[in-house]
Order: sequence, then structure tokens, then C-alpha cells
Amino acid sequence: MPRRDLPPPPPPEDLRPWLDGAAVRADRARILRQLGRLNLGLDRLLLLWAVAAVFALGWSFVGMALMSFESPEAFSAVFGVVFATLGVGVLVPAGFWFARGARRDREVRRLLHAWAAWERDPAADAGLRAPGLSLAWLLASFVPAALGLCVAFASAASARPGESTYGEVAYFVGLGMVLWITGLLGLAKAGAHYRWAVRAFGGATGR
Repeated sequence: MPRRDLPPPPPPEDLRPWLDGAAVRADRARILRQLGRLNLGLDRLLLLWAVAAVFALGWSFVGMALMSFESPEAFSAVFGVVFATLGVGVLVPAGFWFARGARRDREVRRLLHAWAAWERDPAADAGLRAPGLSLAWLLASFVPAALGLCVAFASAASARPGESTYGEVAYFVGLGMVLWITGLLGLAKAGAHYRWAVRAFGGATGR
């Protein structure tokens, strides 16, 4: 059964002869537009960045815990335990949040594939490729991916024994990896949607 906040799947094949073709084609075009927004809408991009920000916050606590454990001060280990607890308390819910969003995205893609293959309508399909949305995701995801790589590699390359602690290096490398993975996810989603649209709708021109 699909999620209640998602459109239904296409009607079964054995019901096609009994359905109004014009009504089904209109529903198909409307549902594909809705699924396209659910897949590559601005809110989905902002949600991806919000999840990344939560991961970055959680890793910041972990990084502060690592630096506290390396400190020679008497009470630093106590602060390290507190920061580690806060980090786990943030990262675990963020992981569940990310997994839930990934399951929802898989369901959206499954519905997109099913509706795109059902009763094709070239006239209506001409405006469903949405290359502008794919390009927006591509450009918006390239920046955090490139920035994350720069932060991670610069932090590791600039580390010097006796000057930088393992906690500091792990902190900045981890933040860079969060940015890099966030950008990669966005790039992969934009590329996958564009490839699917080309295969599903052929050479139709997008809006």
C-alpha cells in the first residue's frame, strides 16, 4: 500500500478496458507533475540540507568530545562524556530521519516509473521532464560537495604533529565529509531523475 501522502499507483491492467481513457490520461499527467515536485521540489532540497545540518551538529558534539578526551585537564573527560552523549542523541534521530526520507524517495521513484509507463501521452509528456529542476539540484549540490572535499583534504593536509590534535582533525574532516556526502546525494538524485526522464519521455522538450 502506498503512503497516504503520496498518489495512488496506476490502475491494474485488467481494468484498462473499463476506464475512461481521457480521464486516466489527465490523472496521469496531474500525478506525474505532483510526483515530480515531490521528487525534485525545492522543499526536498531544503530538507536534505536540514538533515545535513543536523548531522553536522551531531558531529560537532562528537568532535568536541574527542578534543575533550585529549585534553590534559582534570574535568575534560567529564565534558567529553557529556558531548559524546549529546552527539549520539543528535546523530541517531538524524539517521532515522534520513532513512525515512530515503524510503519515501524510493516510493516516489517507484510511482514515477509506474505512471510514466502507463498509457503514454506524448502531448502531455512534453512538459514532464523538468530539466530545470534537475539543473537546479545539480548546481545547488555541486557547491557543498566541492566545499566538503576542500575542507576535508585541507584539514588533513594541514595537520602537523604537536600542533593539531587528532580530535581537531577528525572534527574538520568529519564536517567536510558531511558536506561532501550531502552534495553527492543531491548530484546523484539530479542525474538519476534526468536519465529517467530521458528514457521515459524520449526527446520531449521540458518546461
